[in-house]
Amino acid sequence: MARPMWTRLQRLHPFTTPEAQRLALLFGTVYFAQGMWYLPNQTITVVLKDRGLTAGQVADFFLVTTIPWLIKPLYGLVSDFVPLAGRRRKSYYVLTTSLAIAGGAALALWPGHPYRAMAALFTAMGLGLAFTDVLTDALMVESGRPRGLTGAFQSVQWAAITASSIAVGLLGGQLAGARDLTLAFAVAAALPAVSLAMGLVFIHEPPAASDREAARATWRAIRAAMGDRTVWVVAGFIFFWTFSPSFGPAFLYYQTDILAFSQQFIGALDSLYYAAAVVGAFAYAPLSRRAPLRRLIVVVIGLGVASTLLYLLYRDRPSAVLIQCLFGVFAMLGQLAFLDLAAKACPPRLEATFFALLMSVFNAGTQLSQNVGARLYEVYGYTPLVLISAAMSALTWLLVPLVRIDRIEAQARASQAAVAP
Repeated sequence: MARPMWTRLQRLHPFTTPEAQRLALLFGTVYFAQGMWYLPNQTITVVLKDRGLTAGQVADFFLVTTIPWLIKPLYGLVSDFVPLAGRRRKSYYVLTTSLAIAGGAALALWPGHPYRAMAALFTAMGLGLAFTDVLTDALMVESGRPRGLTGAFQSVQWAAITASSIAVGLLGGQLAGARDLTLAFAVAAALPAVSLAMGLVFIHEPPAASDREAARATWRAIRAAMGDRTVWVVAGFIFFWTFSPSFGPAFLYYQTDILAFSQQFIGALDSLYYAAAVVGAFAYAPLSRRAPLRRLIVVVIGLGVASTLLYLLYRDRPSAVLIQCLFGVFAMLGQLAFLDLAAKACPPRLEATFFALLMSVFNAGTQLSQNVGARLYEVYGYTPLVLISAAMSALTWLLVPLVRIDRIEAQARASQAAVAP
């Protein structure tokens, strides 16, 4: 009895070769370190709130610092077109992680943390991390698609970044309660050093020649891809899903001003959310190998609508704990399904550029949804915001037939078969 059960469990494990396991470890380690960038966010929010800024103004601060994440295709183009020191990924990786370390260190050392300096340096730190993210995602798509492991690799990535977010929630709540921006920035600056060390050890990349013919071939591939309906439809689909007005900084205002939650309890709730999201990430890895992507996306849209409506019952500590846990699982399943679609839709040879494009769309939709949500909260209040968000999410169902997800998945399988040994 035990042996057949162990055999079934082994079949659920997608990383069956040493190379796949090495790549999974690399991606997980890099994303865990990257997730710690969010450590100062709660402290920044409450400090700016104490300085008299509204929820909308705080959302504007984070919109500015998110700009590097919205121009990720530029980093992909640079990496794809212009090898640095003979490498398309590793050399840039060392440079960009070093920038993130320097930006975070400057934030920790800057006295008083004035608004403009904090915004500029946090944006510079984000630039280093966003470029690093593009390089890591390019490696994920390049190595994952031939093995049919894009969904599984992304499960590892997002399980790792979500696991780090558990620590962010617990430690961030304590730092926010103490209004300790210096320590928050210092810890955030230290973690990119882990990414740098792991990249130096684990990234094995052959030399890439920088010649005109290769550049012309890449440019022809870009022009062909830009005329392909698939990429643009997927981009619009992802944007519509992520743009659904969300809570963002406004939710902290609701938790503190209406529900009177302490910063420590809010941090603990964030950790519960991310712990539940880890469950969702690990659940998606086997699901991505067994269920059609179209079916998964239809289901996760429904789960997203239902879990958003649960926030109408978010009125006290017990309901907060339960809803944060459920929403964490369902939100991660939805995020990974849409990112899996993005990975499968990327044209060959242009993985860095086009996955970065789709991730920029994802980030732009998410950030703008928080800004719009903050304004809706200020004007209409909490309950209308929840209802508007759920309704917008439900409208995504109407777009599913336009995306031709089955065709995208079939093309990805054909690409996998073409490069299989």
